[in-house]
Amino acid sequence: MLNLFLAELKRSWIQLLRYSTEVIGGIVATTVIFYGLFLSTRYIAGPGLQFGDRLDAVIIGYVLWSLVLFIMGDVSGGLQNEARTGTLEQLFLSPYGASRLFLVRAIASLFIQLMTNLVILIIIIVITRTQLAFPPTLVIPLICVLMGAYGLAFTVGSLALIFKQVQQLLSILQFGLLLLLAAPTESWTGQLRWLGWVLPMTPGAGLLRDLMARGLPLNPERVAIALTNGIFYLGLGMLLFRWAEKITKRQGKLGGY
Repeated sequence: MLNLFLAELKRSWIQLLRYSTEVIGGIVATTVIFYGLFLSTRYIAGPGLQFGDRLDAVIIGYVLWSLVLFIMGDVSGGLQNEARTGTLEQLFLSPYGASRLFLVRAIASLFIQLMTNLVILIIIIVITRTQLAFPPTLVIPLICVLMGAYGLAFTVGSLALIFKQVQQLLSILQFGLLLLLAAPTESWTGQLRWLGWVLPMTPGAGLLRDLMARGLPLNPERVAIALTNGIFYLGLGMLLFRWAEKITKRQGKLGGY
């Protein structure tokens, strides 16, 4: 497994160097879109607008959204590219297994994407003049969010494995993900509070907003909920991917496009 991870990490690094303009373009586009929304909001609300910690929370949700979009596109987009180039069947013949291979590949490329998103976050902090906290404990809710993101990515990947083309679904899904990660579910009460606990990635995202934007300590009960949420959606995504793999092999469509 270590050799597989190192090989995939080397592959991701080579792609980064070879297509560095894509990475730079993604950083510029993501930052410009947020800054455009920020300036538009200030213009509409007038000079007396005071964001408070809401702007910090929105920034965290936006950066998480861009990270989750990359994870979604990395898994399902990778499947579509492999099918398009005719190398998908070769990957499924790997002794590591397809689901394990794609998971390790996604984790290896995640290291590079985390660095990219950190650059985006720093640029946004500078241009908006906000202050975010970076306690070491933020790693725990971040892992919870990532587990949920990979679960959704493998769910969409299972559809890509069967239908080969899911680009329109990804385009629609990205707007729902923005609402999911930007909504302040941690402040919901009553029945909505339960909904915020079961939606994918929302418990971890809420903890990140509390830690980084509001300076609150970790709540052990909410950490347990976020971990349960992440593990559930990751397990569900992997099960659906393996089910789709069996269906595709049974129908003889693995090498087709």
